[in-house]
Amino acid sequence: MSESSPSSPAASASPAGSPARPPVVLEVWCELQCPDCRHALDDLRALRERYGDRLELRLRHFPLEKHKHSFAAAQAAEEALEQGDGWPYVEAVLGRVEELDRRGEPFLVEVAGELGLDAEEFDTALIDGRHILIVDADQAEGKAIGVTGTPTYVIGGERLDGGKSQEGLRERVEEIADRLLAEQGDKI
Repeated sequence: MSESSPSSPAASASPAGSPARPPVVLEVWCELQCPDCRHALDDLRALRERYGDRLELRLRHFPLEKHKHSFAAAQAAEEALEQGDGWPYVEAVLGRVEELDRRGEPFLVEVAGELGLDAEEFDTALIDGRHILIVDADQAEGKAIGVTGTPTYVIGGERLDGGKSQEGLRERVEEIADRLLAEQGDKI
């Protein structure tokens, strides 16, 4: 999923009329059945708040075998993106990880309906597997760059593993983002 956070669309020009600088990209390797990813939401919200459209959050899927509904959840997130509500859907599912553990795919479809998305189309997408290739590609790329757990962040070519501990992770992301923005000549 390469959707930016809803609060950070890239603008085509700055207010002064000069070309806008591209945002710094933070890839968020996530799994929607992962309790650590749920805890990381607060950090992601704080980063969105601090950087606005200067930081683009890109959700990347890394379903783990130990969570039996994670692959379906990643496909559902892609369907939410296709229907225009990727991040709100991701946040809603992550906020209820235990319910996903218990209920599986019916829960994913229910959340879609709660958000006003086409729940019937979600059900069809999970059955026909239309988003499997995207999820597989993300997972393969994650493995290739050394992702072993979730959440893992990649910013400025640096991989930060949050699967072991979230301690100090947001601060490290901020340090790198600030450096990259300063290199672009952006006032922090």
